[in-house]
Amino acid sequence: MDINGFKTIAVNRDNLTEFKSSNGIPVKYHSCHTALSREGFVFEGHVPAKFIKKFLEEKPEGAIGLSVPGMPLGSPGMEQGEQFTPYNVVLLKADGSVSVYAEVNSLKGQY
Repeated sequence: MDINGFKTIAVNRDNLTEFKSSNGIPVKYHSCHTALSREGFVFEGHVPAKFIKKFLEEKPEGAIGLSVPGMPLGSPGMEQGEQFTPYNVVLLKADGSVSVYAEVNSLKGQY
């Protein structure tokens, strides 16, 4: 994330599941990494930087953040050469609902 213009600080927590849930991330959308923006938005899993930037510019009404559940093959940080599994970036809403924010269908589509 740092190479994409984000300043990050890593924090290891004892109870990550509780932390994720307390920040409004439904269990079904938990993944391996959780980031909080200065504004309090959550970014869960391997969300491509371009979608985080777009989200922070738009700040969709009623949204708390984005998630890429699981660890899709070929997503940022999960690269394996040319191997790729299409995935969705999910918009997390304050009311607990979700919707597809973006469909990523190719390696190039996430950058």
